Amino acid sequence: MRVLMVEDERVLADYVADGLRGENMTVDVAYDGTDALRRLARSDYDVVILDRGLPGVSGDQVCEELTREGGRTRVLMLTAAGGVRDRLQGFSLGADDYLPKPFDYSELLARVSALGRRTGTALPPVLRCGGLTLDTSRLRASRDGVPLALSPKEFAVLEVLMSAQGRVVSAEELLERAWDENADPFTSAVRVVMAKLRAKLGGPPVIETVLGIGYRI
Repeated sequence: MRVLMVEDERVLADYVADGLRGENMTVDVAYDGTDALRRLARSDYDVVILDRGLPGVSGDQVCEELTREGGRTRVLMLTAAGGVRDRLQGFSLGADDYLPKPFDYSELLARVSALGRRTGTALPPVLRCGGLTLDTSRLRASRDGVPLALSPKEFAVLEVLMSAQGRVVSAEELLERAWDENADPFTSAVRVVMAKLRAKLGGPPVIETVLGIGYRI
């Protein structure tokens, strides 16, 4: 899952971003609305965590712009104003969920995970394909009942492939969904992670390379 954290309180923004990265999510951070719109224009996110009280371009304006363009990105609004009227206003702007400050991190994580499952075809939290099992909520993977010790990046790549349900996934899409915006599209990062992942999955091979197109399970 790829997430954009938009929050002008840098300590809070970095804290949440680091926590989500620890849950195998790919997270970019914007500290103001202008930067958020710039990132949204060039990258595809599953979920945007959006503070309403941003300096300059407000969170409300960002939400309105994102809603006007359509797409599959879900918005979780954060605000110090948590009254019913404030929540209703947030929903009217196009937000999918609303969480008042201060908030419990575990609740934010649960809400982000739930929104992420709504960005496309609904998928269960436990993905299965042949002998592979991927529990995205507990961050556990196994093959034929044997646990797999995957790195966060390997787990993220496997999740993208299994979520595709047999569709071929290009290297560009893997970079978009499993790496952050700092990933260099001209590096061999995908091939390196794919080689390590295949080695850990063992035989017989389950990841097929479709020459000139990408990978699929």
